[in-house]
Formats: sequence, C-alpha cells, structure tokens
Amino acid sequence: MITALCGIVDKAIQLSCPQFLCQAGGNRYNHNGGGANYLCLPNDPENGEPQSYENPQIYGAEYEIFADRNPRGMSSNLGNREVPCAVCHRKRRSSVITIPGRKTCYKDWNAEYNGYLMASHNDYKRTDYACIDVNAEPFDNKSASDENGALFYPIRTSCGSLRCPPYKADADVFCVVCTK
Repeated sequence: MITALCGIVDKAIQLSCPQFLCQAGGNRYNHNGGGANYLCLPNDPENGEPQSYENPQIYGAEYEIFADRNPRGMSSNLGNREVPCAVCHRKRRSSVITIPGRKTCYKDWNAEYNGYLMASHNDYKRTDYACIDVNAEPFDNKSASDENGALFYPIRTSCGSLRCPPYKADADVFCVVCTK
C-alpha cells in the first residue's frame, strides 16, 4: 500500500507535480499506539459521522523547525505551522494510492475499494494506518474468540492542527484505494 504522501511541498513541487495539494497529518506525537505513518489529507474530505468512542488519531502535522534547530537553508519561521503535502503521478507509470478522508477517487482515478481508515488503538503500540474495506469479511468461519493478536480499530479525527472545517470533529475517517 502506498499512502497518498508524495512529499512535503515547496513551490517547485506545487508547480510541477501535484495531482492534489493537501495537508499532512497523522497521529499525535505523544500517543504510544495507533497509526505510525504520515498521511496526506485532502482539503475536500468526505467526512464520516461523529462518534462517541475514544480513539482520536488524525491530527494535522506541524513543523518543529525553530531558530535553535534549523537545518541550513530552511526558514526558521516554520515553527508550529501546518505542513502541506501533495500527491504526484508521472505519466506512463502506474500508481496505487490510498486517500484518507475520502470515499471516492478524484477525476481520472479508478476506485478499487473504499472503507474506513484503521490502526491499532492509541493506547497500544503504533502500526501503519490501513484502509479496511467497508465490505470486510472474516478470514474463515471459525467462531470468534478474543485472542488479541494484531488489532484494527476505527479511528477518529481531532480538530486543532487538523482544520475543522473542512473536517468534522470526532468523526470516522473514510478512505479509498485508487489506481491510475
């Protein structure tokens, strides 16, 4: 699975490569569990419904670049500012992307399936985010027993560094796997 994060954008990338320009996001820095990888979150999400269960994991990403920790050549005015990202596609190349926050693909992309973004619970160890098919099925018909191996939990949004709107607070996060 390739997540929709093409790269942190600068003006050259914005002009030459993006299929979509988005906000980078992911799990909260101090959560022990839940999703581990960064996500490229669209600016036009298709929001899930608000939920009452606890498992907020989708936050906006922020730069931690200040005068005292500033790589040579980078602006020191980026501290605590939100991080943009883009999805790129090169012609005559095949691409598979997972778009978090949407249940439909963008124009000229084909939907393989859609569902909900899931990961381990934010109280456990971190795992990659995964797009779980809305029509998920069990592996076999063995009766259900709670063996607690690898666990997939639905996750929710958390407003603040994640822009709300366009996102809804405490909502399920849709996802779609697209090909081109």
